[in-house]
Amino acid sequence: MVDTDDAAVVRRCLKGEYNAYEAIVTRYQRGLFNVAFRMLGNYEDARDATQNAFIKAYEHLDSYDPAQRFFSWLYRILKNECLNVLRGRRPSEPVSPGLPARDREDPVEIRERHRAVQDALLALSMEYREVVVLRHFTDLSYDEIAAALGIPAKTVKSRLYTARQQLGELLVEWHVPR
Repeated sequence: MVDTDDAAVVRRCLKGEYNAYEAIVTRYQRGLFNVAFRMLGNYEDARDATQNAFIKAYEHLDSYDPAQRFFSWLYRILKNECLNVLRGRRPSEPVSPGLPARDREDPVEIRERHRAVQDALLALSMEYREVVVLRHFTDLSYDEIAAALGIPAKTVKSRLYTARQQLGELLVEWHVPR
């Protein structure tokens, strides 16, 4: 149903109903920002990459193929924006501290855990990082990830397995100072 709605919104935009695009932004903004944040590790960079992805998608709506999932098309644009940010960074740029605490655990412990996970994610290669982010932070199925990345579902499973192994190795020694 969402894919049909997305295609209808795209058609409306292409016919000159520019305000229709707001529905696309509302539907995907949070999920794409979360993906960008996990890929980049920096709030401002993620915000910029997400905004740029929406702008580029809007500018190129005529190239969208309604036979494909709109999210997959939009995700590829976001991924390219994230890669552009990463290419433009200096190698010594620090990683952001993570997401704010929301539960009753010790806020310092939560920040440290988020920082450790984010650092571990950023240590993965892009091909492994993106499958972890799409699976665990946007809850996409293997088939949806495969469609978004343009690879077979078996490859998604393989990359996810390897990525989890690497994350485990990176996080095995992590502990919260007490």
